[in-house]
Amino acid sequence: MSVLAKGVLTGFGKHPRPDAALPRTRLVLPAVRIGLGRAATYARVCGYDATEPLPVTYPHILGFPLAARLMSARDFPLPMLGLVHTGIEITQYAPLHPTDTLELTVFAGALRPHHRGTEVVMTTEARRGGALMWHDRSTYLARHRPPGGSGPRGDGASASPGSSASPASPNPSAPPGPSGGARELPVRARWRLPADLGRRHAAVSGDYNPIHLHALTARPLGFPRAIAHGMWTFARCAAEAVLPGTATLRISAEFRSPVLLPATVAYAYETTRNGGTFQLRGVPEGRRPRVHLEGRVETDV
Repeated sequence: MSVLAKGVLTGFGKHPRPDAALPRTRLVLPAVRIGLGRAATYARVCGYDATEPLPVTYPHILGFPLAARLMSARDFPLPMLGLVHTGIEITQYAPLHPTDTLELTVFAGALRPHHRGTEVVMTTEARRGGALMWHDRSTYLARHRPPGGSGPRGDGASASPGSSASPASPNPSAPPGPSGGARELPVRARWRLPADLGRRHAAVSGDYNPIHLHALTARPLGFPRAIAHGMWTFARCAAEAVLPGTATLRISAEFRSPVLLPATVAYAYETTRNGGTFQLRGVPEGRRPRVHLEGRVETDV
């Protein structure tokens, strides 16, 4: 049984709430060998110019199967189907390389209330020779009516881990990033995203959520067309925002709204004292463009 199918079955009967008990399970892959071929294929799909050092987002992809196993388990308090990836923060303490052998650990760190439901923080760690080299925190939202609240709002679409169908309004509980009301940054590039981008990214990430694959599989889940993976949008921005050779860094983003495929998007970036801030926006005519993602990169960690 696939992890996604298991997550659908185990989700029945779950009632998300922020005071639920989180499993203390820590899943570990003790000796992950990446290989130049896998890293190069991922780099091409996500717009990285090189695989040396390893793209900063790739350890998240390596740890995704472990995160999916945790979230599809019966004792995980949130239903996997419908989880929305709302934010991510990656910290790299030293460059990683495609020839490294890594130990990956994934665990659920915390549950916390959100005005649209309940969020969980999932942590992935990568060690080399026993030393922590890289870690990330991802937040996923289970949308439901909070106690005493008016219930979830927004576009009503659901998504599974790795997608970017986030609430329309800012998410104050996600990892740090620019505020939802931040001004538009100067556009540095425009990218045309093909209709098959979700299938291409699924092949290198293992995330075969049907909302990313085809309009026919996305429509029953509330989307008129397939949507880009949130992790692809983040990785594509990271490929531009992180200068080659940067050894230590922290890069974070909040996912604001999904990118319907095919699409044309604008990458915007502005330099700051210790890094930069970036956005991924739509490019509609005659109205204010929708912000799909906002983030920042810091190099003094």
